[in-house]
Amino acid sequence: MDVLSKLHPPVFTLLPGRRTRLIRRGLAACLLLTGALLFAYPGSARGAPTTPTVVAAHDLPVGATLRAGDVRLADLPDETRPEGSLSTLDAVDGRLLAGAVRAGEPLTDVRLATALAGSGDPGTATVPVRLADAAVAGLLAPGRRVDVVAASEPGTSASVLAAGATVVEVEHQDTTPKALGPPDKGPLVLLRLPEATATRVAAISLERPVTVTLR
Repeated sequence: MDVLSKLHPPVFTLLPGRRTRLIRRGLAACLLLTGALLFAYPGSARGAPTTPTVVAAHDLPVGATLRAGDVRLADLPDETRPEGSLSTLDAVDGRLLAGAVRAGEPLTDVRLATALAGSGDPGTATVPVRLADAAVAGLLAPGRRVDVVAASEPGTSASVLAAGATVVEVEHQDTTPKALGPPDKGPLVLLRLPEATATRVAAISLERPVTVTLR
């Protein structure tokens, strides 16, 4: 009997080792599952304070007009939420992007331009100008930021009339030949500016050729 015991250890002497390994594997699986749940669930489920935030539903180009399918709401932790982030979908509906955004990127107030010429932030106005070079207008898109420059004339030097104007709309130029009258300059471009600056740009653009530099 003693010889058999040495050759074949009792079963109960193997159980503690197997039980320990099984317990360790179970704990490791639980930790992995807990980590996955914490990663997948929003911050509110983890106890961190969050705020609904408008984020891009997919990659969006500069000048895009935002619609319902372009954005969604996501709960972002307050400590990582960018300043100026928007919280409602209505706040971005119909607005223009002043810069391209990536999918999932939060939308802030400075990333949006005015969608319509007749609307915008208080204290601003939209001024129509024709650019001296039609090719420059072809480089513009709604939401683009530009500086307005008046060309030099005898007795005057070139000068920046307005910095940081927002392009609201670029009129498509009519390519059909005109029977009468001189040809137009470039296509009509609508620019959003502070009211006082818009008045100055409108007045000077009637007297001197105007162009823009791209930002």
